[in-house]
Amino acid sequence: MTVWLVGAGPGDPDLLTVKALRILKRAHIVAYDELVSPEILALAPKSAEFIPVGRRANGCRRHESRIHPLVIQRALEGKDVVRLKGGDPLVFGRGGEEAEELAAARIPFEIVPGITAALAACASAGVPLTHRDCAASVTLATAQRAVDAVDQPGTLVFYMGLGTLEATLAGLDRAPSTPAMVVSRATLPDERVVTGTIADLAAKVREANIEPPALVVVGEVVAHRVISAVRREERKIA
Repeated sequence: MTVWLVGAGPGDPDLLTVKALRILKRAHIVAYDELVSPEILALAPKSAEFIPVGRRANGCRRHESRIHPLVIQRALEGKDVVRLKGGDPLVFGRGGEEAEELAAARIPFEIVPGITAALAACASAGVPLTHRDCAASVTLATAQRAVDAVDQPGTLVFYMGLGTLEATLAGLDRAPSTPAMVVSRATLPDERVVTGTIADLAAKVREANIEPPALVVVGEVVAHRVISAVRREERKIA
């Protein structure tokens, strides 16, 4: 028995790692988060058992344990389980907490990294996370902990920040004219990008009716955005 904590990446199936794809294609049991796209789930065998384990609501899981009880149960029955998580398991994916519970239960596990949203959203939108002229560091934070990031230099990236966007931006110790951006559904066909400044981004996002999942990026790197001349549908490699 083994539990594979697998990063499913930002949503585009082409951005799965080779190892993640190999594990998923031979999976017998797939326990997946709601943010994992149907296109990625379709890569698993049709005969596999699919277990929707849900996402956290208001910071709380729908069950008390750190990992879904069915994952533990199937593993203790001697079965291999693919625990498929959006992005990277160890970047705001609670992969570390799930690994701790697996270790406590003496269940063998392996963590398979995935492309996290900060990397994917900025790359897809044409914004560098770092730039030699303006950003030598990157801070990743959740909007709930935005206060911890206000004094950090370089680029700020807030996960799960759409619902508290106005408060997050207002709490930053940066000039109102600082460039900022929201990327919704990064790497997917319906991806949307809204750019502005700390002063006006929240209003622009409301006007555009942007919906989650979305990522917030703050810093001078947003002003260095370069939009590729290659259309999105032409970027895929056959």
